[in-house]
Amino acid sequence: MSLVEISNNENIAVIRLNRGKVNAINREMIDVIGSAFRQVEADPNINGVVFTGSGKFFSFGFDIPELFPLSPEEFSEFLIAFSDLYKYLYLYQKPVVAALNGHTVAGGCMLATTCDYRIVSGGKAKLSLNEIALGVSVFAGSVEMLKAVVGHRNAEIIMLGGKMYSVGEAKKLGLVDEIVEEAELIDSALAKAKELGANRNEAYGTIKRLFRQQIADDFSKRERAGINRFVELWHSPETRDIIGKVQIRS
Repeated sequence: MSLVEISNNENIAVIRLNRGKVNAINREMIDVIGSAFRQVEADPNINGVVFTGSGKFFSFGFDIPELFPLSPEEFSEFLIAFSDLYKYLYLYQKPVVAALNGHTVAGGCMLATTCDYRIVSGGKAKLSLNEIALGVSVFAGSVEMLKAVVGHRNAEIIMLGGKMYSVGEAKKLGLVDEIVEEAELIDSALAKAKELGANRNEAYGTIKRLFRQQIADDFSKRERAGINRFVELWHSPETRDIIGKVQIRS
């Protein structure tokens, strides 16, 4: 079974995360997600993308148990690869609509903020950038992308508080644009992607970059320093005590 599944619905690609119960992110997952989006980007018959997950999670975020044993050098390489992925998705030339099928946490929430529009299914799903609760940091890029989505003050509230937000709370903060019933999620996301991708020309990608390129250029200058600090905190004794207890049940 593929970690990421791609299907085509009337010239809209559906890219679905499919790694076990919680779609946790490891290095292979980063590579496969990037490969799927590049494949779709190169297809002239695809006008937009719906980015979703399977089961009760869009994504749990990083696969902490798998990453825990990595050396500082190995973990730094992983973070650089993840940073490269979300920068690529943030500047993606085709419309991308996130169909958040469930819990969207930490690194999973970072991926959601790269999208052009976020729809979440109502119910018990939680959304969070809760790295602070684990004693770790975030990235310069994740801060700037979140600020672009929810504004500076709400970004501070979300990241410094580390709270798990209900879909209603997430909507009020601007983390999501729309809440729909679970049965309507994919159809609603497909309709939005078709709307955004209706004009099959380069104008969409050009205008998108006018909004986002400067943001990406600015955070890229600070990204490596933030990653280095992330690695330091990840390997601190206090943080190791917390993340060493994290389990992911498949």
